[in-house]
Amino acid sequence: MRVLLVSSAFNSMTQRFFVELSDAGHEVAVEVYAGDEERLAEAFATFRPDLAIAPFLTRAIPETLWRAYLTLIVHPGIEGDRGPSALDWALQERWDVWGVTLLQAEAEMDAGPIWATRTFPLRQAPKSSVYRREVIDGAVACLWEALANLEQPGYQPRPLDYAAPTALGRLRPSMKQADRRIDWSRHETAEILARIHAADGVPGVLDELYGQPVYLHAACAEPRLRGEPGAVIARSESGAICRATVDGAVWIGRLKPKREGGIKLDAVQVLGDALPADLPVVGPSAELAYPNPVEEVRTEHQGDIIRLRFDFHNGAMSTAQCRKLQAAFEQARTRAPKVILLAGGDDLWSNGIHLNEIEASPDAAAESWANIVAMDDLIRAIILATDTVVVAALGRNVGAGGAILPLAADFVLVREGVVLNPHYRNMGWLYGSEYWTYLLPRRVGWERAVALTEGCLPISARRAAEIGLADRAIAAEGFDLAVQACAVAKAQDHAAIIARKQTAREADEVQRPLAQYRRAELTQMYRNFLQPDSPYHRARNAFVFKRPACWSPASVRLLASTAEAEGIARPTLSETCRPPAAVGF
Repeated sequence: MRVLLVSSAFNSMTQRFFVELSDAGHEVAVEVYAGDEERLAEAFATFRPDLAIAPFLTRAIPETLWRAYLTLIVHPGIEGDRGPSALDWALQERWDVWGVTLLQAEAEMDAGPIWATRTFPLRQAPKSSVYRREVIDGAVACLWEALANLEQPGYQPRPLDYAAPTALGRLRPSMKQADRRIDWSRHETAEILARIHAADGVPGVLDELYGQPVYLHAACAEPRLRGEPGAVIARSESGAICRATVDGAVWIGRLKPKREGGIKLDAVQVLGDALPADLPVVGPSAELAYPNPVEEVRTEHQGDIIRLRFDFHNGAMSTAQCRKLQAAFEQARTRAPKVILLAGGDDLWSNGIHLNEIEASPDAAAESWANIVAMDDLIRAIILATDTVVVAALGRNVGAGGAILPLAADFVLVREGVVLNPHYRNMGWLYGSEYWTYLLPRRVGWERAVALTEGCLPISARRAAEIGLADRAIAAEGFDLAVQACAVAKAQDHAAIIARKQTAREADEVQRPLAQYRRAELTQMYRNFLQPDSPYHRARNAFVFKRPACWSPASVRLLASTAEAEGIARPTLSETCRPPAAVGF
């Protein structure tokens, strides 16, 4: 089947749909729709899809298109829910159960016939977390149900009927800042968290701190600290601030200044000198005798196994965070464990260097260089840990250098449903480092390594295991238990594994020293970073300020132009990573 994904961005849900459909053998193209109806119509006419799906859309598909082509829309809400702020309202109002619905495009937004729907317990968690996990998993389940129904002759989706007991949703307006406002003198901790969670990612909750208007992001409860409601009573070593409520306190990890060019950063970094100099600093949980809820790197000891958790906001790893993780890894090695388990974070494993930190730096080129050197140092430390078995457990999505980082481990386990993006070039033709020219080819071969890095396309966990990028793809339901069992088994086989590992490392070093890979990669990165007119700087700026790309690496135009040039249906490696001239990269 020819499936056209129409999306406002090649986001996490669109990528998940792309890899699921591609793995199932369907011919898939992705068209990023930013409002150019003529361009969208051209994409439909060129690709001639059997089915169009909109996984993530912020504007309506023209009627001429959905009348001519069967078009299904993913709505992140329960049956009957309508409007652009579905998940925001559900989280802020603290619903117990929420859902996702796949419906047919019609003139009235979100009111078309229903092809499938799923519900799930609604965690009180940031909107981006719920979206990446429950919403996307539910949407994929709806996708497979809809495709199965399409194969049934004469199947008709059921119309939306508010008289039905399952239609518990309703039309809701777009949520405004007035709806999100926090009254620190009245709202309790649970209400404040719900409001910040509901605005997580975009747009944040507008508030004021020390006379500065800022958007609040990344909040969690603080179990012990107390103070005057609304007052900032502490800060953490990770850059969060703690603010008292009428019945407790909350940590706020990120702030975005409300001004032109405001960038979301650590709260302490945004407030700077405005924070009182005598504000208490909360350090690692060992100093507290209870878990620090905003501690980014945590070490857990389980006999001969050390589990290293690193939960960086949006998976981005700044220079300081890379150094922190490297220090934790090296400290763990001093305890002589048989296995170190790299566990990543709860919502994203890693996305490589920290583009927001770089953009906010007074010298973006210098900070880019410092960040990639710190990332390289971290990965080198893992590669050279020849006395310890290292297992990387990818429970969440990975991208760019964050998808290369786990390859430094001896064994890579990946949870089914995870999407991997082991490439850099769509960030302004960035060459990439992290020893990828050593780590990637030794797992998948040089030809496939080039295909992955130049193709700029996501791959699924199952596909990663098939090609050797991962050692094993594990079902989501049993992932944690399987990871633990693997770590125990590797600990039991420690001596044999270490012998093979040391022999292989010595042979690799003789063939080509690790330093040569690093030098060659960083030579290319130096050019990417230091050239004033480098497209990397423009691409990074566009990413940070959320100017959506008008193309995808699987766009109809790239597929069609390559097919015409070479007589095949798929693009060449170089073509898939080349954006249209209009992008200006």
